[in-house]
Amino acid sequence: MAESLMKNVLGEPLEYCSIKPMTGFTRSGSCETGPEDVGNHTVCVQVTREFLEFSRNAGNDLSTPLPEYGFPGLRPGDRWCLCAPRWQEALDAGAAPRVVLRATHERALEAIALKDLKSHALDLS
Repeated sequence: MAESLMKNVLGEPLEYCSIKPMTGFTRSGSCETGPEDVGNHTVCVQVTREFLEFSRNAGNDLSTPLPEYGFPGLRPGDRWCLCAPRWQEALDAGAAPRVVLRATHERALEAIALKDLKSHALDLS
């Protein structure tokens, strides 16, 4: 799917999340998605120490690099395309990281209410 055709949760063209580290299910820098992305890696977040600890305790260590998978390991402040259900779990546990709405794919709304994303938005003015 062409980048310009993808929409964010605000109904606008999807913006890039991060190229350093390179993120996205397809490692394009965008939280683009498709049928092969069963994890729904659509939420652009700015990770926090609290979230990284929550994720590690939930069985998904996002801090340790895995170069064989092109994964650099994340540090607080990095932006990353997160699985929508994992963000919802973090929200329910009080550990949800901030969200970049303009870089969060509309498919995130399959798992998360827009009001919850907006309550954690970095880019609402």
